[in-house]
Parts: sequence; structure tokens; C-alpha cells
Amino acid sequence: MSSSGRSWPLSLMFLLGVGMASERTSCPSRCSCQYLEVNCTGQQLQEFPEAIPLDTRQLILAANNVSYLPAVELSFLADLVYLDCRKNLLGDDLDFTFIGVAKLVYLDLSFNNLTQVTFSTFSHLLSLVVLKISDNPNLVAIEKDAFANNTWLRHLDVSRTGLMFLDTSTVRDLPNLRFLGLSDNLWHCNCSFLDFITWMTESNVHFSDADNITCYTPEGLRALKMPAVEAQLHFNCLTQLYKRDYIFLCLIGFCIFFAGTVAAWLAGICAVIYEVHTSKREEEEDTVT
Repeated sequence: MSSSGRSWPLSLMFLLGVGMASERTSCPSRCSCQYLEVNCTGQQLQEFPEAIPLDTRQLILAANNVSYLPAVELSFLADLVYLDCRKNLLGDDLDFTFIGVAKLVYLDLSFNNLTQVTFSTFSHLLSLVVLKISDNPNLVAIEKDAFANNTWLRHLDVSRTGLMFLDTSTVRDLPNLRFLGLSDNLWHCNCSFLDFITWMTESNVHFSDADNITCYTPEGLRALKMPAVEAQLHFNCLTQLYKRDYIFLCLIGFCIFFAGTVAAWLAGICAVIYEVHTSKREEEEDTVT
């Protein structure tokens, strides 16, 4: 009995060991797997691969044709810290996609078809340090509070997208931001963008490829570097009036003139009525006497 008692835990340990070994050695088709890493680069995958080991820490899906990241399958990879999805077909709605990979530190979504970034896109990635969403030509909008929860973010790249505007608070309120890529975008350097350009000149953030961070519109400022254009924008916005401003001032002047004319007309009518009423009363008194 004592020998059988000793053999039971040994056999159990053997079965557990086989199970753990099989889990570690499982690998998605057409992918290569090393310790805690799964690499599926350039395998022309159409969908998110199956049978990814649950203890995977680094997942590389670069240079494929994946158009959708399933949130449920991703959530099984709770220990994932590195995800490289560059050069795929990801686009449209990524909200809540990364809700189950809260430990993610590095995320590369460059060279895809992203169209917008909302608060719900990356709000669950509280440990995110590096985020690359460059080379998404259809990316035209990043919400003001899109990175509000990503306070550990140090590296953010939004170069070569369709962005024309970025709210200052979107990046100014990131306490650990040290690197920001903004080059080759369609920046519209108007008075609404002046606050962002001023922040660029005053911040300690490093801007990569700074020579290509230029204004695209208006025509008079095209190809001018954004930090250097600050002085000209200050002059344009603080001393010059646009056509709509002149129209607004003309409308205000007309309203004031019209209101004054109406007030004077009413005052005249009141004065005439008072005079007529006073004359009639005097005539009545003379008649009585």
C-alpha cells in the first residue's frame, strides 16, 4: 500500500508534466514558436491564428492580411506584453478589442487601415508604453481623451496618417511622454491649431523627423515647419481679421445702428403723444375756465 501511495503522486506529476509540455509545444499553423514567443510574420494569414499557447508573452503578426482582431481570443492571452500587428488590414472599429490584454506594454498597429481612435480603443491598456499607429492613411480623427488612461505611454507615433488636427490636451496630459512622431501629416495650421504648435515649442518631448513636421494648409503656410510657423500664426490670429470676422463686425454695427434708430423713433413717438396729450389737457382746462 505504501508503494502504491508513493506511485500515485508520481504518476500524477508525470501526467501534469506531459500536459504542460504539450501546452508549451503547441504552435499555430505556419508560425514559429520559441519560449513565450509566437512569430507569424509574412505568412499571408487571413485570420487571427488559432492554438496560440496561453502563456505567450510576445505575439508577432506582421506582414499578413488580418483584418480583424477577436477580443475574446486575445483575452485568453492574459500575459501578453508585446503585440506586433503592423502591415495588416486592420481598420474600422477597434473599440474594446484589447480589453483582455491589460498587461500589454508594446503595441504596433502601423501600416493598417485605422480610421479613428476613440477613448474605448486603448483605454484598458493601463501599462502601455509604446504605441505605433503611423502609416494609417485613413486615420483622420483621434478623440481628445483617446489616451487618457495610458499614463505610462512614452513613445507615440502618429506619422504619415490623414490627421489634420490634434487636440493639445491629447498629448500634453501624458506625464511620461518622451517621443512623439508627427511627420508627413496633413496639418491644418489655423488659429485653432496655434495652441498645439505653442506646446510643441515649449515641451520637452522629442519629435522624430522634425524637418517633415510641416503645415499642409492653408496654402500660404504650406511646407513651413510647424514650430517655426508659430510667430506667423500669432501675427495672423491676433492682429488680422478674417472675412467672416469683418462680416460679423458689420452685422454687429448694423444691429447697433438699427437698434438706435428704432429707439430714437420710439422716443419721438412717445414725445409727440405726450405733447398732444398735454395740449388737449390745457385746452380742456381753458374751456372750463
